[in-house]
Amino acid sequence: MIDQLSQIDTITDPSLLDKYSNDASGYKHMKPSIVYRPRNTEEVATVVKYCHEQNKSFTVQGGLSGLAAGAIPNEGDIAINLELMNKIEEIDTVGGTALVQAGVVLETLQQAVLEQGWYFPLDLGARGSCHVGGNIATNAGGNKVFRYGTMRDLTLGVEVVLPDGTVLDMTYRMIKNNTGLDLKHLFIGSEGRYGIVTRAVLRLYPKPAHIHNALVALDDFEAVTALLTKTRASLAEIASFEVMWREYLVMSSEVQGLSVPFGGEYPYYVLMEVEGSRADLNERFHDYLGGVLEEGLAVDALIPQNHAQSDELWQIRDGIMPCIRKLGTVINFDIGLPIKHMKEFYEKFVEVTSEKYPNMVYLIFGHIGDGNLHITTGGITESDIIPVEKMVYEIIKPMRGSITAEHGIGRIKKDFLTYTRDPEQIEVMKMIKNTINSKDLLNRGRVID
Repeated sequence: MIDQLSQIDTITDPSLLDKYSNDASGYKHMKPSIVYRPRNTEEVATVVKYCHEQNKSFTVQGGLSGLAAGAIPNEGDIAINLELMNKIEEIDTVGGTALVQAGVVLETLQQAVLEQGWYFPLDLGARGSCHVGGNIATNAGGNKVFRYGTMRDLTLGVEVVLPDGTVLDMTYRMIKNNTGLDLKHLFIGSEGRYGIVTRAVLRLYPKPAHIHNALVALDDFEAVTALLTKTRASLAEIASFEVMWREYLVMSSEVQGLSVPFGGEYPYYVLMEVEGSRADLNERFHDYLGGVLEEGLAVDALIPQNHAQSDELWQIRDGIMPCIRKLGTVINFDIGLPIKHMKEFYEKFVEVTSEKYPNMVYLIFGHIGDGNLHITTGGITESDIIPVEKMVYEIIKPMRGSITAEHGIGRIKKDFLTYTRDPEQIEVMKMIKNTINSKDLLNRGRVID
């Protein structure tokens, strides 16, 4: 086994290990003792078998773009980074599937399938750095869940290396497969606690012939939910329905040197995007928006005149990272709620936090179509983080919401899992972990003990 390990790309230089000591969460630096960068599943299995036999704790990493500290190793861990496993092995233009290694960057996959006349609809702000394997491990959502679902819905099959080095090849290409328990679902969203996804078969869709968007301004949150209800029923081609509170729209625009749409005059904004094959889609979309304005449901609409203007709207929507850099110490909430509770949640959230933290800054946006809000709070200190988190999660719990809709539990939210999951559910998760990852060597300290 030592001979096999010596053939795998490694990093041991302390100055180079820093890159693998943190992720986008900024949680804390914990340096691995060595980083293995395998190029295929066999090499992953070799490292894992070694760790299992030698009882060495190890962490799997992808693009290090996560916000829950899930990819940060324990101090002295062996890290297995999949960045060299970046091959798109097959794009099946007949069956509409792609077979990829886990280290393929999402944006690379998106572009590759577009060139073949197909479309992979998962999309999120970290598209240029996140890996497909990480998307699967966290069951990523993003901007188009409203129409296409989460990564779970887009994953047909996976190949997984279990914590003892056993390889499960479940790279099936069929949508239908009722041959017993569909084991891939154990690993999708498990954040690497049950195994390492090394390859995946992903579902593709025909490339949309036409994509158009617009930014709609609204006077109150009731109008936002009314527009959502109307759009669901009347606009079959809707793919994205992204809400932004005024404070977020203004800061995101300003920190990026962009013009603030509508001068930031209105309290709520919805970025709507439609996708379809019919040539009259743009005309029908404009007619729909005109009807919404005439009805008084919305107060204004900004319709891009070219691709650059269209892209700028998404740049504003995706601008949270430059906002965070400006604010300094922040808390990033990624909550899921029944849509009917969102207004109540927001009002309680502001009420309980502003009383104790009068200087708090609230930046709110999200995928309202699937019940997911992202909230970044600034104007706080490090000592405020845990008390504020508890205040927010106490509001979510009776609403049967989720403390994380897409970022994952990782390390950061591990102590708050009980706000979303009942003790019985957590016990079942532990039973599965204790069966598959019995030595607790893989991704120790994340999600559950």
